[in-house]
Amino acid sequence: MSHTATQPIDYLSPDLPPSLPWVTAPLVRATNETLKGYGALVADYEGHPIEIVQWPKPQGRPVDAGTGDQAGTKNGIFEFWREGDYFYGRNNAVKDEYLLGWSVNPGEASRTIVRERPAQRILLWHANYHPDGGQLFYPLNGTPFVTPLALPGDDVTPQQFVNFYFDGSMGLYIHPGVWHEGIFPLEASARFYDAQGSVHARVSVHFPQEFGVFLETELREP
Repeated sequence: MSHTATQPIDYLSPDLPPSLPWVTAPLVRATNETLKGYGALVADYEGHPIEIVQWPKPQGRPVDAGTGDQAGTKNGIFEFWREGDYFYGRNNAVKDEYLLGWSVNPGEASRTIVRERPAQRILLWHANYHPDGGQLFYPLNGTPFVTPLALPGDDVTPQQFVNFYFDGSMGLYIHPGVWHEGIFPLEASARFYDAQGSVHARVSVHFPQEFGVFLETELREP
């Protein structure tokens, strides 16, 4: 697959079809065994180290040892909430806000309608990874949550994502290069401690544009 530079992404108002097929990420319980290659469970969220990747130098003389990885980390509160069928996130560490997805196809979604039962899923249009560093999320109110992850590699597909369930007693650390999107609470809103590399470079996959689907992430316990 060919990958070229893109225009800045409008994370609050993406241009998407009203309806697409869904690819459902398999749901598994998060343990240090199932998270191998993706990351790890976190108990001491304020003391957990964040990996920082040395700035790349593709040719010529190498970057000096001990340099190119000195930008450090940022931390703050990552907020997630629902408005009707819409799911939003706000990363206060880097001052970004996102429309993450919907509980139904976007053409049927409403911010104000009251459904008969809680949302069963979120349909994702986007995921990304950070080449410069890892990222940590910890539920500040002990809220159970899920998050879909895929192993590193730029030729990622929706079928490679696995949806991990966390019972709220532990947080998640994600290695650099691991594909992810939001951390999705099983409640209507939640706050997470967030720590990540300060550069915060993003490499993105756009599921509707590249594959003609949404990625379905089920909001439930396995």
